[in-house]
Amino acid sequence: MENREKELEELIRSMAEDTGIPASIHPDAVEKKLEATKREKKRRLRKKNIAGAAAACLCLAVGITGGFLHFFRGSSDTDSMMSGASSSGAADGAASEVKMIASAESYDEIYDCIQEERRQQTADTGIFDWLGSSSDSASSADSGTEESASADSGASFSGNTGEEYSDTNVREEDVGEADIVKTDGSFLYIVNGHTVEIVGIEAAQMAKLSEIPLEDDCYVPELYVQGDRLVIVYGRTEYAEAENGAGGAYKDYVCAAVYDISDRAEPKKAGEISQSGCYNTMRVKDGYVYMISSFYAELAVARDDTCAYIPEVQGSMIEASDIYMPQSMIGDQYTVITSFSLENPEEKTDSAAVFGSSGMCYVSAENIYITESCYGEEGTDVTGTAIRKISYKDGILQGTAQTKVDGTLNDSFSIDEYNGNLRLVTTVSQVSTGNTGFGGFFSGDSGETQAREDSNSLYVLDPDLKIIGEIHDLAKDESVYSARFMGDVGYFVTFRQVDPLFSVDLSDPANPEIIGELKIPGFSEYLHPYGDGKLLGIGMDVDEAGVITEGVKVSMFDVSDPSDVKELTNCVLEDMYGTDVGDNYKAVFVDVEKNLFGFLAYGNVSKYYIFTYDENGFREVFSRELTVYGDVRGLYVGDRFYLVSGNTVESFTMDGFKKVDDIVL
Repeated sequence: MENREKELEELIRSMAEDTGIPASIHPDAVEKKLEATKREKKRRLRKKNIAGAAAACLCLAVGITGGFLHFFRGSSDTDSMMSGASSSGAADGAASEVKMIASAESYDEIYDCIQEERRQQTADTGIFDWLGSSSDSASSADSGTEESASADSGASFSGNTGEEYSDTNVREEDVGEADIVKTDGSFLYIVNGHTVEIVGIEAAQMAKLSEIPLEDDCYVPELYVQGDRLVIVYGRTEYAEAENGAGGAYKDYVCAAVYDISDRAEPKKAGEISQSGCYNTMRVKDGYVYMISSFYAELAVARDDTCAYIPEVQGSMIEASDIYMPQSMIGDQYTVITSFSLENPEEKTDSAAVFGSSGMCYVSAENIYITESCYGEEGTDVTGTAIRKISYKDGILQGTAQTKVDGTLNDSFSIDEYNGNLRLVTTVSQVSTGNTGFGGFFSGDSGETQAREDSNSLYVLDPDLKIIGEIHDLAKDESVYSARFMGDVGYFVTFRQVDPLFSVDLSDPANPEIIGELKIPGFSEYLHPYGDGKLLGIGMDVDEAGVITEGVKVSMFDVSDPSDVKELTNCVLEDMYGTDVGDNYKAVFVDVEKNLFGFLAYGNVSKYYIFTYDENGFREVFSRELTVYGDVRGLYVGDRFYLVSGNTVESFTMDGFKKVDDIVL
């Protein structure tokens, strides 16, 4: 039963990732309204509650759209020529031939892939008959077409006043990231609903200087500040008529509005870039912005209605030659990437779209990696991850390589580029190959394959994404909960009842070696380097049965000798049942030089904590009970600390954390 729950969890999680919905009802847009309920549900481990959660997700997804099954698909003949994952998980077969990314030859080629996707979905054990779809409708759509012709963190910076300030906790050093709150050392820039607020903080008493309102139907996920440029990212939904006159549909767009803020009291719009899809993430490097979105193509669409299945940038469809095709000739989703210069935000520099199944992105200092989870593809009975590599420099995008490996990634910290090589750790789960899909789940038939325990694998890939080193069958019947790669050493945490913290020697990429394993109760959801020879872990304490969370747990590990990792001390917040740390690393405030770190924890109440660490262990230096469960950010400028919660900003002294001022926006 437990294995079937895991399999259903993977199915529902991917279904949620693959479902395209308007920006106005995107989960991120309503997350704050559901936050209190979400906190309560996390009192017990997800593993024990997955059946109920999966049923709830199923109802939600079915209510939104019928086009969501991207699992248990067959593979085309081209699969044998492309990179693939073996079902054995053995060291000699985790991935086969690596193939360079191929661009689409025409929109027709993409359309054929989309129709293959639809046929696969329609054939999935009758589930689409239940939803009112059929293979006949797919055929009619096609025939009608012929007739009418989609880090390191917390670095300190010197602002306009010359004072140091903290930046967003980012995934990759020297690669900028957007957030809901930013500072330049003199001002705070805050997302407040449909408005962006600019607050002056040079004096002890804060002052609201200006606000930039957006339309009520726009969703603002993040913003970014560099010099006198403010980038506001927002999503909007438009109704578009079909090109062939056969009705229309709502289309999602992500926009980056750039403002000249040389006068903070009167921001002036300098340009705007828009592209199809829902917001995924954004990065800034060397004066160029790289905006990434997920676009979901319509399945029941005529061939000549290209705007329904080809993404747009600045109102024009992306050229076929700039669309990179999947390894299997099937798909209905895109990861859209657009670059533009902060100095010239009126025009795009370049754009590209990665077609197939949109997924998690990891951005290194030179490359963008698009990862896609694979479930039940023909020829393998285990989960897998497809990886596409897009290089970027001075705004220019170029697809370079792609491959597949066994297992799925926990988060972006499970994948890391170092000295040109890509290192990643995955959890390998069995997927049924008999009566698959929802029909298999609800009929009780799990297929012909005998159940097998989960395990974990580690890979080292060269710049062409060819596997040059690998380790398999790690921590059987456990899953990766967190990871951190630090130079020639990697650390990752798996969990079932105890928290094994593994250390891996990666100094010889061709021969990675597990050199340490520390087992302690609970698990860490987030790992962060904390000075020379130390590693900070934030996660949960768990009872001996591995079922009930006993509170939020903070651990400090001694990693000075990676072969003999030790837990120096830990602290358990017994009345707290979860944090946002595992889901959003930007929510963590860390400044190693100041020996401070902070985060939001929640239980019956929501509370923001700041800790310091010394030879005597952790010491709480600040805590603040909050009335909201939404996103909270902590940051400092000079000798003051700022806590931003909802539409409220509070300031405190860094020495003793005494209240200085507050402002309601």
